[in-house]
Amino acid sequence: MPHIRNREVLASDNRGRILVDALEAALNAVDPHNAVSRVLRSNNCLRVGDREYRPHPQVYVVGFGKAARGMAEAVLSVLGGKVEAGLVIAPRGMGGRVGPIEVLEGDHPIPGENTLKSSLRLLEFVEQVPPNSVLLVLVSGGGSALFEVPADDISLRDIAITTDLLLRSGADIYELNAVRKHLSRVKGGQLLRYTNAAAVETIIISDVMGDRLDTIASGPTVPDETTFEDAWRILEKYRLVDKVPKSVRDWLQRGLKGKAPETPKPGDTLFSKSHVVVAARNLDALRAAAEALESYGVKTIVLTDTLRGEAREAAKTLAAVMEASMKAGTIMPGPPAAVVAGGETTVTVRGGGKGGRCQELVLSLAIALRRVRILDAYKAACMGTDGVDGNSPVAGAVADETTIPRALGMGLNPVEYLEENNSYEFFTQLGTVIDTGGHTGTNVNDVFISLVGHDKDYRLEH
Repeated sequence: MPHIRNREVLASDNRGRILVDALEAALNAVDPHNAVSRVLRSNNCLRVGDREYRPHPQVYVVGFGKAARGMAEAVLSVLGGKVEAGLVIAPRGMGGRVGPIEVLEGDHPIPGENTLKSSLRLLEFVEQVPPNSVLLVLVSGGGSALFEVPADDISLRDIAITTDLLLRSGADIYELNAVRKHLSRVKGGQLLRYTNAAAVETIIISDVMGDRLDTIASGPTVPDETTFEDAWRILEKYRLVDKVPKSVRDWLQRGLKGKAPETPKPGDTLFSKSHVVVAARNLDALRAAAEALESYGVKTIVLTDTLRGEAREAAKTLAAVMEASMKAGTIMPGPPAAVVAGGETTVTVRGGGKGGRCQELVLSLAIALRRVRILDAYKAACMGTDGVDGNSPVAGAVADETTIPRALGMGLNPVEYLEENNSYEFFTQLGTVIDTGGHTGTNVNDVFISLVGHDKDYRLEH
């Protein structure tokens, strides 16, 4: 099923068609229906990953994240009438019902009242799950904001302020979640404190580099190795101790003094009945993109699934890799060739524009390649697999060797747009944003694809 609504605009030449097909292949590979059906089976027994439950138990479902609704639909298509009931929390606009599973709505990326109301309902549901049943927990990216119940004496607004400060300071997902887990009653393995189910099976669509289970949606069903001390040090690192709400400082100080409960650690008996399986990850999307590219005869290198750091700086590294394909004696193949990479960069907000890490990376890449003039023909894209890049309504952007000259001809200063974090407005005027119509229903980090060479180097015949 196509995800990119403006594909005809982006696929106006051979390189564009191949690039869009590869982006679509990446999204299809991590579609919740495809992902969940790979790890969940049901006939006379329930099979989750490599574990079987005989006879088939009663199954209850909870979940939260950008893929929550799609994962719930997939579970129902596999298990059918064997799902007794369920409740999941999805982004706004996705509420309703999926058979016996109620879909509530939360707030993202900053938790709000919708998140709190839905989260309290979910906790009530979990507490009522019978002890002889299996609780399926469906977890995906965005779950940290969509599922939240604050610790004592902390308001949701205080957590929202703290989250926003960390995001604007450039904190990565590991740092962000280390703090959030220690301001919460449900993150960092604490959800397990609310259930008496015989077994808890967590199915994950990972949006975290390296698939760290304790970081995906802040690890609500897995041990937490971070501490109150870690959370405090992160606030110190970004000079936020005096900027976060007083309730946050006071709670973390209570934790440092042993007067607030720590998150459960490895070896805690809570985890004896809990199991986790990762159904989809960034590398799955990258491999699918590479397979699509190679079907067109494009020599492809999957560079990494751990791309990190400031988006504008990561772009310079990717530009250097692309340039290497034009030089003899390097490990890069010459054109037609592709570089595929994935991960999650960060943006330190300096200006007041619209954009996100994907569009900022592509703009920085185009500027870097224009400056060095080593590579005179390319087409590159970076896309958030969730369909929403930063504070913009699109998933990412596409650039090629004409991007900077076209912009200058229109009176646009690319460097100024970069400095203002206004990459969305830049690419909107050029008509090369990637539009998925909002949320795609999944999330496994970002996908970067670059094609090196002129359009004539590429053929559409498979």
